Amino acid sequence: MSVSSFLAELRSRDIRLWVAGERLRCSAPAGVLTPELRDQLHQHKSEILEFLRRAEAIAEQPNAIIPLQPNGRRTPVFAVPGHNGDVFAYREFARHVGNDQPLFGLHPPGLDGHIEPLARAEDLAAYFAEQIRAFQPSGPHIIAGYCAGGAVALELARQLVQRGATVSFLALFGCPYPTVYRFLNGLPYWGRRIAMHLKAAAALSSFRERRDYLIERLSSRRRWARIERSPAGTDPLSLIKFRFEQAHGAMVRRYTPKPFPGRVCLLLPNKEWAVRSDCAPLRWRSVARYAEEYYGPDSCDPDRMLLEPDVLAFAEIFGRCRDGSARQIAP
Repeated sequence: MSVSSFLAELRSRDIRLWVAGERLRCSAPAGVLTPELRDQLHQHKSEILEFLRRAEAIAEQPNAIIPLQPNGRRTPVFAVPGHNGDVFAYREFARHVGNDQPLFGLHPPGLDGHIEPLARAEDLAAYFAEQIRAFQPSGPHIIAGYCAGGAVALELARQLVQRGATVSFLALFGCPYPTVYRFLNGLPYWGRRIAMHLKAAAALSSFRERRDYLIERLSSRRRWARIERSPAGTDPLSLIKFRFEQAHGAMVRRYTPKPFPGRVCLLLPNKEWAVRSDCAPLRWRSVARYAEEYYGPDSCDPDRMLLEPDVLAFAEIFGRCRDGSARQIAP
């Protein structure tokens, strides 16, 4: 029987255990703690103590810090999630990056529906920085960002350095440059899309076919626009998630990246995406003192780079970035 199952059985009998210094304490109703249970407690005392101490440590952690892989002595990674705030996007990455690499997700406020999401990337970064400093005051830290989380990750790394902490490097996983989300910056993209559909329509043989093709494409775009502006469902969880994603998107659009005095590792899905996509990921170099670029397989899907099978490649790339880190940036 596992420790957790054994403790669950004890709780069902109203037997309570707690740690007092180096000792395991027990409270039970009269006659419930049988000789057999006493023997089991004695046999598994060290395992129970370790389990309870770990549970206590996790319970005392700051609200924003989610341990995805808490073990190991390496420099811990604090990872900012993408637009939906889901720290578990890093779950498979944490599993593959090694048992000696601590990795903590940063859970943004506003996902529980009790408070509103923060409106500025600077404020969200300050919120994360405060909790990281309480958890590990001086560093060193590794900061990571995924997709739209790159804006907050950069600002977080900047603020930590400004507050006297050491940031080994900033790892950006497939992060679009924030200004590409603004309307005027998206005009070239929409211009290319319109030109593509006009060319496709021109290749059709009749006016009616060309008209029907363009009407269908326009209707399809309108349907997608309505979906993007509407929650997935009417249940409370869907509404909270929708409000958070809308607020987070607006926050990223407003943010203009500022110079970071340290090392930035751009982990990009593949070379073609880096060069040809409208996400302008290479523009991060303009705000980094030291910028490095690493590419995944040509077949890598940008939306699945932290999932199987591509996550294996990025765990290996991250390991090279970490183990080859010659610069640790301090104020």
